[in-house]
Amino acid sequence: MSNIFQRLELQAFRAGITPRTKESREWFRKKIKNLRSINREALMKEDPLKQTGQEIVGSMYMFFYDPKNKKTLPYYDEFPLVVVVGPAEGGFYGLNLHYLPPILRAKMLDALMDITTNTKFNDSTRFKMSYELLVKTSKLKYFKPCFKHYLNEHVQSKFSMVPAPEWEIATFLPTAQFRKANSKKVYYDSKQMIGD
Repeated sequence: MSNIFQRLELQAFRAGITPRTKESREWFRKKIKNLRSINREALMKEDPLKQTGQEIVGSMYMFFYDPKNKKTLPYYDEFPLVVVVGPAEGGFYGLNLHYLPPILRAKMLDALMDITTNTKFNDSTRFKMSYELLVKTSKLKYFKPCFKHYLNEHVQSKFSMVPAPEWEIATFLPTAQFRKANSKKVYYDSKQMIGD
């Protein structure tokens, strides 16, 4: 299988799409909607994802996760796509973008793109991230259903860091692996929580 990131970037380039714009986020959202299944294990090893043993605040990661309280949770995602917010007892806080329906995910990504550490969109680029910033910035109101506490001992793989140029693609890839509920139920609950 050819690299999904390279394939989608080439298609966007051929379509004349300018990267890191609202237009490109909408293009990727629509394009990726037609993808059916993705091998998550293979995706974790693809370039340009970088495997690491730890998470960095403001970076985006994919990883496999087995929640401690999965028996009592109404549902959960075994393959989160997380922007790390900060350290937490036994692990870290993160925004799992999979909890938002694609249209709200696009709006959340638009808002996050406004709070990056620089405009280079290279390996040095991160999201400026803190819980306080999420709470006080109205454009980031979609964070509520995404905000999760992840325990390090329940992470089931290495972290695959998504570099800044690939944020748009990774955000819309159909990689969520919800258990105990389908995405329709998750999205409905998320919209209720946001009040949207």
